[in-house]
Amino acid sequence: MAESKTPLLDRVRSPAELRKLDAKQLRQFADELRIETIDAVSKTGGHLGAGLGVVELTTAVHYLFNTPDDILIWDVGHQCYPHKILTERRDRIRTLRTGGGLSGFTKRAESKYDPFGAAHSSTSISAGLGFAVSRDLQGKKNNVICVIGDGAMSAGMAYEAMNNAGAMDSRLIVILNDNDMSIAPPVGALSAYLSRLISSRSYRSIRHLSKIVAEKFPRPLRKAAERAEEYARGLLTGGTLFEELGFYYVGPIDGHNLDHLVPVLKNVRDDKEGGPILVHVVTQKGKGYPPAESSADKYHGVNKFDVITGQQVKAPANAPTYTKVFAEALIKEAKKDDKIVAITAAMPSGTGLDLFGKQFPKRTFDVGIAEQHAVTFAAGLAADGMKPFCAIYSTFLQRGYDQVVHDVAIQQLPVRFCMDRAGLVGADGQTHAGAFDSAYLGCLPGFVLMAAADEAELVHMIATQARLDDAPSAVRYPRGEGVGVEMPQDGVPLPIGKGRVIREGTAIAILSFGTRLAEALKAADELAARGLSTTVADARFHKPLDTDLVARLAREHEVLITLEEGAIGGFGAHVLHYLAHAGLLDRGLKIRPMVLPDSFQEHDKPEKQYDEAGLNAKQIVAQALLALGAAEKAAVIRPVRA
Repeated sequence: MAESKTPLLDRVRSPAELRKLDAKQLRQFADELRIETIDAVSKTGGHLGAGLGVVELTTAVHYLFNTPDDILIWDVGHQCYPHKILTERRDRIRTLRTGGGLSGFTKRAESKYDPFGAAHSSTSISAGLGFAVSRDLQGKKNNVICVIGDGAMSAGMAYEAMNNAGAMDSRLIVILNDNDMSIAPPVGALSAYLSRLISSRSYRSIRHLSKIVAEKFPRPLRKAAERAEEYARGLLTGGTLFEELGFYYVGPIDGHNLDHLVPVLKNVRDDKEGGPILVHVVTQKGKGYPPAESSADKYHGVNKFDVITGQQVKAPANAPTYTKVFAEALIKEAKKDDKIVAITAAMPSGTGLDLFGKQFPKRTFDVGIAEQHAVTFAAGLAADGMKPFCAIYSTFLQRGYDQVVHDVAIQQLPVRFCMDRAGLVGADGQTHAGAFDSAYLGCLPGFVLMAAADEAELVHMIATQARLDDAPSAVRYPRGEGVGVEMPQDGVPLPIGKGRVIREGTAIAILSFGTRLAEALKAADELAARGLSTTVADARFHKPLDTDLVARLAREHEVLITLEEGAIGGFGAHVLHYLAHAGLLDRGLKIRPMVLPDSFQEHDKPEKQYDEAGLNAKQIVAQALLALGAAEKAAVIRPVRA
């Protein structure tokens, strides 16, 4: 039997068992935790670089704090794989992001060690302050620790929370994991000494005593003394900004040196004076795995890979991804129009705007994790005659909804929203599934809302947006590859508010909005084999709705099925609303809207998710047969609901 590469980790199944180790054993433990993380992600794929960067931090926090009684909140959560291994989930870690397996993010329903779920960033300090205030009101004494990355600190919500926390006496520990922007780099032994000094009880006691003495001074002198101490520490450590927000700042500390990290966190843990503390820890994404360290994105998100070489396993592509099609289409449009600019919120590669940025660096704006700002920034550009394309994932755009309404829609500014990840997203699960954009944008007056049925349609829709100068617009498209259709050389603007008929029939009509069109065509083939002539139409537009097309389908068919990759209240609801007011339901039309289930679906392979949602060909056929009264024929292919 081969000797284990992780003998110490094999003995530690929980944080309580970790706390039984001698501090001298933590270096070996962290090394083994890193080995296990790399091996697990090589089997499952997922987020790697961020987790490798916090191995020592994860070890130190669980060693020093009494989790789960002490509350530990990971911001975003994509760095939590080492945390999951350490918190009684090692036996399931190779089920990460697979159907029925562990989530790729923190999840309350999964473990008592995940007190707050996350997958979108910058929520940890707000949630942590909530836990801290609740603790104080209930007379409890536990610690609350939030780990937030420098990327997440680019979002306004983090500063809103810090501003609120700084004005309160609730004891809250925020660990800033600085792995990219390096606010202030650690400078070896001196930095470590200063961090230990200012986090120590003796220093805090002297500081407290000096404040008592200063209270005896006249007010101007008292304020001057307080400022002098704050700025002296700020100059030594670089933490003046956080001090001004009301946090006691400690750092920067080398987040990979346990001899530096453990004493400082111990001091912070043992100090009970109250008030919020920020510990600044500097780490390296991908730490300890050379292929990740040398990669441009530090292996932020990976497929399965070979541990020795770092080579990722990728299935051969049958068609270009929607993301790449969008980027290339926008580049073509921008070459023809120098007013086109592109905006992303910390997702240049995820949205494809990294490709646009290489071509047009001065016309590309990554605003950080700040979707609210991104939307209003785009509105300002549009108001002065530019043509902004705002590329934001469907679920991320939710964060800027007030700005979409107030700053774009009300003013009818031609901001062009390009919503990637619309529909179900597989392994990323509930938090990233773009289910709601059709509903939350479809209710806004004056919006032009489109969905691409395939990659060629996406090219035409980008061309449509480029020429649409009198209204805000949005196009939705899914994650992953297209369907393999022939691609146009150039996009051709579509007639606004007009759909298209793909196949003519007489008995059943399927009106699809988005990429379920391929499944609609499969369903039409099966219905035809049963002797049921079927029309298939691509709506293209949710708003303005093609009422002429909808009316014709309603008048000429016994059954009308609407099909979309969105929640209830979206495209199908608008079709029903029109039919009801036009009196087209009065003659007995059988209409069946097919939408995503009214639940948050668990992560799985996309094809399984769509089967569970009841949006594949067999379930479309079942709906048609049920509508016609052929219940016994449909029973074997009824949709499986979550």
